[in-house]
Amino acid sequence: MSQGSDGPWELPKGWEWAPFADVARVASNLVSPFDYPDLPHIAPNHIESETGRLLPFSTVAEDGVKSPKHLFTSGHILYSKIRPYLAKVVMVKFDGLCSADMYPIATELDPGYLTLWLRSPAFTGLAAKHQGRSVLPKINKEALAKLPVPVPPLAEQQRIVVALDEQLSRLSAGAQSLGGTMDKADALRRKVLARLTKAPGDSWTQYQLGDLAASVRNGMYVSRPGVEPDGVAILRIGAVRPLRLELTDLRYSAVEEQQVAEDGYLLEGGDLLFTRYNGNPAYVGACAVVPEGAGPLTYPDKLIRVQLRRDIADAEFVAMACTGGSARQVIASAVKTTAGQAGIAGRDLKKVPISLPSLEEQRHRVRVYQSWEAVIARLETEVSKGQRRVGQLRRSLLAEAFAGRLVPQDPAEEPAEELLTRIRAEREAAGATTPRRRSPRRAPAQRKRASDTALTSDAPPPPGADAPAFAAATQPTLDLEIPS
Repeated sequence: MSQGSDGPWELPKGWEWAPFADVARVASNLVSPFDYPDLPHIAPNHIESETGRLLPFSTVAEDGVKSPKHLFTSGHILYSKIRPYLAKVVMVKFDGLCSADMYPIATELDPGYLTLWLRSPAFTGLAAKHQGRSVLPKINKEALAKLPVPVPPLAEQQRIVVALDEQLSRLSAGAQSLGGTMDKADALRRKVLARLTKAPGDSWTQYQLGDLAASVRNGMYVSRPGVEPDGVAILRIGAVRPLRLELTDLRYSAVEEQQVAEDGYLLEGGDLLFTRYNGNPAYVGACAVVPEGAGPLTYPDKLIRVQLRRDIADAEFVAMACTGGSARQVIASAVKTTAGQAGIAGRDLKKVPISLPSLEEQRHRVRVYQSWEAVIARLETEVSKGQRRVGQLRRSLLAEAFAGRLVPQDPAEEPAEELLTRIRAEREAAGATTPRRRSPRRAPAQRKRASDTALTSDAPPPPGADAPAFAAATQPTLDLEIPS
């Protein structure tokens, strides 16, 4: 490919766009894992998407794998071909076997450079256009072979790797610090909840949740809730999160308000809602209060409503106890898993022990918690902004690198055109051949797609006047001390 016109964006002088197949080769060496029981086994879930960091893994024998696997050797790049793992790429420095859902790749470019390109949003955006239409969409080797790679001189590739490694390491350290701060904020929330809902001595009255409830009832069954307004709005199954009810994403029951009320499914302000079923056991039994003034609203059958006796129980306080107090531990122990779904029954919720002070004291403690929660929520908001900024900086760094704007260029270096010519000559001398294409009868039917080389939204933008100086960028760290 010639520079500029044959790629998604214009490249600097001395760079070239090249098809993936001209600079890298995908291995096709499926082997029986029984022949290599002591080798490491790598699967897509062993690779961290954003950073490409290799997570803990085990040997073939420990994993108990049986189906054929790809054999890879030190220096190979492992590339996951199945969505949503198109950004899961790692360069390995040892021999092993990898999941058949991954491609071992060898390259004549700097392996670190190609790894970073495969992980970039620009490349993953191009690859996503070629995913098949099977149950698990994936990109095949034929489509991968045609995708473009921006090729700078070899020495510049190495400078890019060094520069990106340094800056991305800083971003990763910042992201870890921000993640740690978020964990501390949540730990502080749990600690506050536990203290505010714990009885000082034996001064509080002991109940079971069923004693406090005027009604405990599963929600209404709606086969296909609609998106367009039709009848009473119905909460989504995932609307209930600990002490928070999501009211911005509703569906519609196609049942009129009067009928919902007559059937006993119309929610009222102060009702408690618990998650009855979820694929994640941590979310089962999550509790939130229906706010006043929510309007006509109902709930699906995978939620449980508890209507409290308001003469003795404040809904917000009971929700606090069921979220962060000892009652939460009892709820978690009552969760049962069937056919991959975790759930809790209303009869088990009724047995959850709740300790209550006077109504006045309950409401006072709710106000204290709300003051703490406002502070914690502000901190989490700022941390979330920092995490988004880390993601933006990572994408910007990769875009600058593959547009040729991250490191200085040296006109004296061998241009990419000569590098690609040399690679072709070395392949021919070694007797390399182009892989035989599958016949049209065997190839899966695919719709004609847009040209890979068309300008896409993933193309690096031109540098602005206020572009950050990446080489000097550092990430601030936040810390939070939790009082003992």
